[in-house]
Amino acid sequence: MRHAVILAGGSGTRLWPASRRARPKQLLPLEPDGSSLLAAAVRRGQAVAGARVVIVTAADQLEATRTNLVHHGLGDVELLGEPMGRNTAAAIGLAAATIARRDPDAALVVLPADQHVVDEAGLIQVLELGLAEAERADVIGTIGITPTRPDTGFGYLEVADAKTTNRVIPVLCFVEKPDRERAQTYLASGRYLWNAGMFFVTARRLLAELDLRLPATAAVVRSIADGGDPGAYAQLASISIDHAVMEKATGVVTIPASVGWDDVGSWAALPALLGVDDGGNTISGQGIVIDGHDNVIVTDDGVLIATVGLSDVVVVKSGDAILVIKREQAQDVRKVVEALSALGLTRYQ
Repeated sequence: MRHAVILAGGSGTRLWPASRRARPKQLLPLEPDGSSLLAAAVRRGQAVAGARVVIVTAADQLEATRTNLVHHGLGDVELLGEPMGRNTAAAIGLAAATIARRDPDAALVVLPADQHVVDEAGLIQVLELGLAEAERADVIGTIGITPTRPDTGFGYLEVADAKTTNRVIPVLCFVEKPDRERAQTYLASGRYLWNAGMFFVTARRLLAELDLRLPATAAVVRSIADGGDPGAYAQLASISIDHAVMEKATGVVTIPASVGWDDVGSWAALPALLGVDDGGNTISGQGIVIDGHDNVIVTDDGVLIATVGLSDVVVVKSGDAILVIKREQAQDVRKVVEALSALGLTRYQ
C-alpha cells in the first residue's frame, strides 16, 4: 500500500512573530484560500495515498495540530508525537517503522508540512511517478524543483540536465546551501535543482538504510513502534535525512518538477503566495503604504499598519509582538528568536 508521511514538527522561526512554538508556521493560514500549509500538505498526501496519511509532529504540538486539522475537515488523520525534536532522519524513521509494523511492503512519500505549491495536479503526478518507481525498483529518491532564481536558502541537487521534467534521473551530488555567487553559477549551468525535502522510498529500504548508517536510530524507532520506551528517543543523533542517508546511499534518483513550489521560508516569500499591488506591495490585513514599494505588510486583530516613504521592508504585527526588517534580510528573523531565548523572554517565542 502507498502511504504519505507529513513532517510537521518545525517551529518556523523565520516567520516570527506570527509563527511561534505554540502556533508554528505550518498551522498559519498562509494559503491563498485561507487554509493552513499543513492542510494543503495533508490533501496532497491524500491525493496519492488515500486515507493512509501519517503526520509526525512534536509531542507538545499534537493538540494544536489536531485542532487545525479538524478546523479544515481533516480530523481523521493519524498523528505521531515525537518526544523531542531529533531532525528528519529520526522523524521519518519513526514513521517508517510505525507503518512497516502493519504494512511491511509499504511505499512512502514524505512531504514537509510547510510548503506552498501552485500546480497541485502537476506535483501529484510527479509524486505518483516517484511512488511507482519506489515500488518497481526499490529506489530511494527525491523531488527536485527546477530553480527559478539563484536562491541561497535551499540545498541543491546536481544532475546531468535540470531541464528534464517528469522523468526519473540519477542524482550526481547533494550540494549545501550556496552563497549568492555560487547559486548564480548553479542556475546558469542548467545542472542543478532545488532539494525540496520530498522523498519517495519503501519503508523497508528506508529502514535498511538507517540500519546501515544510523543503527541506533533504527533500533530505537523500531522499539518505539513496537511499544517500547519512547524515552530512548532523546538519546538519538539530531541529523537530517539528507546528511544521514540521502548523501551516502547508492543509486539515489530524483524527478525534476516545475510546479510553482516555495517553502515559504521567510516573509519575503509571501508575495509569491498572496500577490502584489501596483506598487509591488503585499498586504495581509489592514495596511496602507504611501510613497513606498515592494513592501510586505502583515497585521492581525484589526490593527492598522501604515508606512510612509518606506520601500523594501517587512512589517509584521502578530499578537504581542511587532517585527520591522529590511526585506533583503528576511532570512535573519531567526536571530530575533535566538535573542529572545538568550534573554529569557520565552513568552514571545
